[in-house]
Amino acid sequence: MKIGNLNLDNKVFLSPMAGVTDLPFRLICKEQDCGMLYTEMVNAKALCYDDQNTKKMLKIEEEEHPVAIQIFGSDPEYMGGAAKILNSYPNEILDINMGCPAPKVVKNGDGSALLKNPELAAKVLRAVVDNSEKPVTLKIRKGWDDTCINAVEIAKIAQDCGISAIAVHGRTREQYYSGKADWDIIKEVKQNVSIPVIGNGDVFEVEDAINMLNKTNCDAIMIGRGAQGNPWIFKRINHYMQTGEILPDPTLEEKIDTAMKHLKLAVQEHGEYVAVREMRKHIAWYLKGLRNSAKVRDEINKIESYEEVVNKLKGYMQDCLTLE
Repeated sequence: MKIGNLNLDNKVFLSPMAGVTDLPFRLICKEQDCGMLYTEMVNAKALCYDDQNTKKMLKIEEEEHPVAIQIFGSDPEYMGGAAKILNSYPNEILDINMGCPAPKVVKNGDGSALLKNPELAAKVLRAVVDNSEKPVTLKIRKGWDDTCINAVEIAKIAQDCGISAIAVHGRTREQYYSGKADWDIIKEVKQNVSIPVIGNGDVFEVEDAINMLNKTNCDAIMIGRGAQGNPWIFKRINHYMQTGEILPDPTLEEKIDTAMKHLKLAVQEHGEYVAVREMRKHIAWYLKGLRNSAKVRDEINKIESYEEVVNKLKGYMQDCLTLE
């Protein structure tokens, strides 16, 4: 798998997710053989104004590479300015967000709102490509809504503007994450451009990844919600592609140990107060589907100290193992 001048070891990537793909989670996914990590999306305008909270999101550790930093915005000047600033950062790829469906993003004309304005989208793409010394990629959705399905049009524009690869989520903005992802649109984009196409949407199991590759002929797969509480998905997909064998699901111990390791990394990165609260959703994802996990999730949501969360998780694991 190659994007621009960058050779990648494998073609199973972590999708950028606001409030999820911070440094600790990326490190956990990297351990599980993720082919490329993406940061949370970063506001280009805030970056140009040297906002310190924004810059904190851009911390990249040596063991993460390769990493893509994702920026969002609809002002070509700020987007180009952000690209210039990021030339000095250690990321290998610069990614542009034209897929985020969040109301607070689209109300400013950013994210997936740009799909409604191909002319402005082209200006944004050119500004970033012209100012970046690194390969620039783009993430889009199928379209804005059922009356505006224009992923192929946007992909062609992107290719003409010098974009090195494009990720396509098979839902419209209006769908958010509901309904079923349309993989046919990924196939259609792949048939209409010569740059690599990354498929995104509804990959939750090894079989989903293989089906997407077979159905769309896409060059790589990007996994978002399917990796929440399930970082093993990257290793399991890669293992299947190399051997044809499906590895067993992670054990209860693996899930709890990983949750605790993730929590420890989060405390180191964000401090105990923030980390314990931020990790509540991750722990809920790790425990999802496990025996009697609802009770322990509720209890953890009320705990404020790192040590108490760890003790609660260890106690829960012990109880489960005793019941076996």
